[in-house]
Amino acid sequence: MPNKKQKIAVLTGAGVSAESGFATFRDSGGLWEQYDVNDVASIEGWYRNRQLVLDFYNQRRAQLRDAKPNAAHLAIAALEKDYDVTVITQNVDNLHERAGSTRIVHLHGELTKVRPESGIYDSTGSEAEVIDVGYDAVSLGDKAPNGSQLRPHIVFFGEAVPKIEKAIDVVEACDLLLIVGTSLQVYPAAGLYRYARHGVPIYIIDPKEVPAFDPRITHIRDVATKGMETFALMLKKALPPTA
Repeated sequence: MPNKKQKIAVLTGAGVSAESGFATFRDSGGLWEQYDVNDVASIEGWYRNRQLVLDFYNQRRAQLRDAKPNAAHLAIAALEKDYDVTVITQNVDNLHERAGSTRIVHLHGELTKVRPESGIYDSTGSEAEVIDVGYDAVSLGDKAPNGSQLRPHIVFFGEAVPKIEKAIDVVEACDLLLIVGTSLQVYPAAGLYRYARHGVPIYIIDPKEVPAFDPRITHIRDVATKGMETFALMLKKALPPTA
């Protein structure tokens, strides 16, 4: 009987998609594409001005249509050749999917999907009400089958993160944790590395100082694309592929 592939959990943040042309709001003084994040990425902002929020995500969807996965996305997808890989991403784009990754946990929702404002969405995965709109625009007055206004399938600031328990399970089961392009400042995702079992190596790829203090951490201070090249060389020693 062949040996099972070793498990790699990959936690990704905005730094992965930044090299595909997506702005990272935490690097721009609380602005995201010139919008205040409290206006377009919070539940209070949604109730205050639904039209503004819908317009913002329509713009983001249009940008995503023209974006392409970069070398970091492709390198992460390529890990599946030798390892059992699950990507946990804080990003709402679909660039991991388009790069070829097959197991992805979207912690903060998905840009190409919408759901009823008054619908049910929780960690049990009641995604029957979630609608894939691709890159199409959504307008005020567009209704779900239950008659409710459609809203972005995004976890806004001020809302619970339904899939965090699933992400914890993935990290607890992994043989190696790779963190790419995140400053580990957005909770609860920032605390996921603490769930890695004793002795599991942790690699962080990010050009900035990361506020994580754990002797298991190897910090590769580089952008995602270059850092993945360095990580690939380290991986052969840290977790040789199962024969």
